[in-house]
Amino acid sequence: MLLYYKYVSIDEPHQLAELQRTICNHLGLTGRILIAEEGINGTVEGTITSTEAYARELLSDSRFSDIHIKRSAGTGHAFNKLKIKVRPEIVGTHFPAAVNPSEQTSPHISAEALHELIRSDQKIHIIDMRNDYEFKIGCFKNSISPTLKNSRDLTAVVQQLQHLKNEKIVTVCTGGVRCEKMSAYLLHEGFTDVSQLHGGIVTYMEKYPNQDFKGKLYVFDNRISIGFETDSPEHEIITQCEHCGAKSDNYVNCSDTACHRQQIICEACVHGGNTVCVHGCEIKQKAHNH
Repeated sequence: MLLYYKYVSIDEPHQLAELQRTICNHLGLTGRILIAEEGINGTVEGTITSTEAYARELLSDSRFSDIHIKRSAGTGHAFNKLKIKVRPEIVGTHFPAAVNPSEQTSPHISAEALHELIRSDQKIHIIDMRNDYEFKIGCFKNSISPTLKNSRDLTAVVQQLQHLKNEKIVTVCTGGVRCEKMSAYLLHEGFTDVSQLHGGIVTYMEKYPNQDFKGKLYVFDNRISIGFETDSPEHEIITQCEHCGAKSDNYVNCSDTACHRQQIICEACVHGGNTVCVHGCEIKQKAHNH
């Protein structure tokens, strides 16, 4: 699997989308690629031969020649098909037009540098710019979640972070695309010492599995979550089954189609047919059954 993004001016996003569709179909790739005038954000899956051919093609475009491509083992069915869409933004933040990460964003900090910084005497605040359900099953120790439901919520909750305006902040997200723009927004709002984790959480987890990031990393494909060295004694499950309380990081959808909320339900409860969430749907489901 390849994961990548870049904020760069794209004059003809629809034309690029058609080109990407042609390349991916030729190589037999599945995945999701979002294209906007502000840039490109993609995750594609295929054989090593086909994904490497795709990477070469992507890097041959002068706009993307320096793009950082993250590689990881796929499952062969992480995506059901190929989806390529043109959107107003590659991350739906609804920030003011003045927030342009291709013109100004915060400095990048490497996984190695953050690893050392966490172990130093320097005071830092790791702010997790992912959604709250992502943070729930895996996060950096002592990190801060602004409890976002969507990326666009940051403008509504940024006041909660005002006490950190002059503190040292490191923003983190899955692969970096959200932090690139959200750290730019924090600078726009007057935050003075903001950095972003280069390559995102997935890069840190690959280098330092089960050290500072605890739990699993939520991903937006059929895998739902990924971990590194999950058989290691150091690997921690930080969530519990919402029905029986057993330790679990198994995300499933509520079986009530009117709800379909993602929830943590252990495999034992799933096998027992207990897949209705505990937020009111259970009552409705029982009424329906009777």
